[in-house]
Amino acid sequence: MLTSLALIFLVGLAMGAVCQFLKLPRIIGMLITGIILGPYVLNLLDSSILSVSADLRQMALIIILLKAGLSLNLADLKKVGRPAIMMACIPASCEILGFFLFAPYILGITRIEAAVTGAVLGAVSPAVVVPRMVQLMENGYGTEKSIPQLIMAGASCDDIFVIVLFSTFVTMAQGGGVNVIYFVNIPVSIILGIILGAVVGYVLSAFFEKAYAYRHCVRNSMKVIIVLGISFLLMAVETWMKEVVSVSGLLAVVSMACVLKIKSPEFVSKRLSEKFGKLWLAAEVILFVLVGAAVDIRYTLNAGIAAVLMIFTALIFRSLGVAVCLVKTSLNFRERLFCMIAYLPKATVQAAIGSVPLAMGLPCGQIVLSVAVVAILLTAPIGAFGIDLTYKRFLKIK
Repeated sequence: MLTSLALIFLVGLAMGAVCQFLKLPRIIGMLITGIILGPYVLNLLDSSILSVSADLRQMALIIILLKAGLSLNLADLKKVGRPAIMMACIPASCEILGFFLFAPYILGITRIEAAVTGAVLGAVSPAVVVPRMVQLMENGYGTEKSIPQLIMAGASCDDIFVIVLFSTFVTMAQGGGVNVIYFVNIPVSIILGIILGAVVGYVLSAFFEKAYAYRHCVRNSMKVIIVLGISFLLMAVETWMKEVVSVSGLLAVVSMACVLKIKSPEFVSKRLSEKFGKLWLAAEVILFVLVGAAVDIRYTLNAGIAAVLMIFTALIFRSLGVAVCLVKTSLNFRERLFCMIAYLPKATVQAAIGSVPLAMGLPCGQIVLSVAVVAILLTAPIGAFGIDLTYKRFLKIK
């Protein structure tokens, strides 16, 4: 296992650095590393690490959601208002609709399996989008109309919305049919997840505050361990309560992080976010390399043309969803076009949940993972290059 971990980190980081030098997202190099080292090409990874890869991927997902919650600026959401809230759900819903309508014909899967695939592909990638929006804000591009803030806020919430839908559709796929109760469970799962996370976040912030007041200061590194441990428990609550009531563990994690940010002093939440950012550096490599290792390259190549056609069909639906969100805003045509381009990249969520249907033994598992990997390899560089090449022409500098 140690040799496998060494290969994952060293080769993954090296390939990531090569892609970064070529102005490509680093995650593409990590994915390619996993495909090459995995059991379907060189078979250099130990079976023991592949057997726990699903758990490692879930831990990586929790870390990125914690970082997202601690970085999410609710003031930006209020400032941008209606368009930001719509951007968090409408484009993803439109993309899922595109899969629901066309995937059965293009990919040869059932409607429920199409909904699962659409939920996996529906999220935009914060790993690609957020750093670029921060750079635009620092340089003053589009800030007069809060365009980077709009995209950042929408992209941060978009992932959460999609993950909740994904959990619902996977449950449907396991049950083998559509039941009204599954759709009723969506708002129930969201509301209970938010409440559970908010209560835990409030208690946790009060604990840290009391510890500080009694001069038993809890170090930031220790806070990270405590927050991670509680996050794992929140994920377990979802499983424990599954037979009684639907609760979104992932949403509870994000809600807890948001409340911690609100209740804690700014410098504390900022340091926690930085700590999780450093953890993400390692988690990112493990996540993307192990996702690449799970890909059967022969199956992916066979599904290639159909997968590409479906991805671009769904992106048309997604872009129409972005256009709907921007109706009655002050943005001109070029600025709206930039928002559509910025909402194209896929990466983080697709890597985190793309292999879940396969791990659960769903018949659509292999095709979902294949489409997710093809989408990352196509849309991450298209979105990254698209943002980099158009922002100076399409956005006004303040």
